[in-house]
Amino acid sequence: MIKKEATEASSGEGLFSHLIELRNCLMRIVIALLLLMFSIFPFSGKLYSLLAQPMIDELAATAQKSELVAIGVLSPFIIQITTSFFFAFWIGLPYVLFEVWRFVAPGLYKHEKRLVLPLIVSSSLLFSLGMAFAYFLVFKVVFSFIAQMTPEGVNWTPDISEYFSFMIKIFLGFGLAFETPVVVYLLARCGIADVHSMRRARPYVIVGAFVLAAIITPPDVISQFMLAIPCWLLFEIGLLLAPKPQKTDEDTDDDSEESEETDTAESK
Repeated sequence: MIKKEATEASSGEGLFSHLIELRNCLMRIVIALLLLMFSIFPFSGKLYSLLAQPMIDELAATAQKSELVAIGVLSPFIIQITTSFFFAFWIGLPYVLFEVWRFVAPGLYKHEKRLVLPLIVSSSLLFSLGMAFAYFLVFKVVFSFIAQMTPEGVNWTPDISEYFSFMIKIFLGFGLAFETPVVVYLLARCGIADVHSMRRARPYVIVGAFVLAAIITPPDVISQFMLAIPCWLLFEIGLLLAPKPQKTDEDTDDDSEESEETDTAESK
């Protein structure tokens, strides 16, 4: 009875210490993002103009105007805060991933800890690459499609808050979709799914990519293909980079036994 109570007490203390460490991890992330946000805030107006440039270019090309509107009373101020936080999260993403690693590091093996720096760098670069792909290519296609679908006599002047929400949705969708090679590599590395099983699941992955594209992008075929095709290609890249399963001694013995049985059957 005493041993059981001691075990329960130790497990309770372990859970409590993990919760405290999780709280400290979240506090460090929040403080870092807030410091970045306050540092970026003086430049938030210019940064939002940079984000709105694809829409402004399309408006100037189609409607001979180049401006968005602010319907809400506090929209100009709120949009600068949200823009500052968005850039703070983007710049601070490597630090956020590093803090997540610090929280889970005690439960990792030594060879797994060596993967931390490559994973943090590759995840940050792929997320930024997805955002850049959306900004320079996808936005132009999407806004051109919406402009062509606008009926005559309709004044298409988007609100800045609505535009920002749409932009964040596209950025997050493409940024996370470009993380596919990292996800595939981790699944294979952790033994959750091997390369052969993921190759067999390729048709389901392709269908899932198109479903995800249909949810995130506007209802035009071009923009959906611009998300689904890169997601599929990145999945294939992840399969190439993922560690291949190594045959154990038992697998080698089984293969040799099967080959011997095959040779015996052929000789008969």
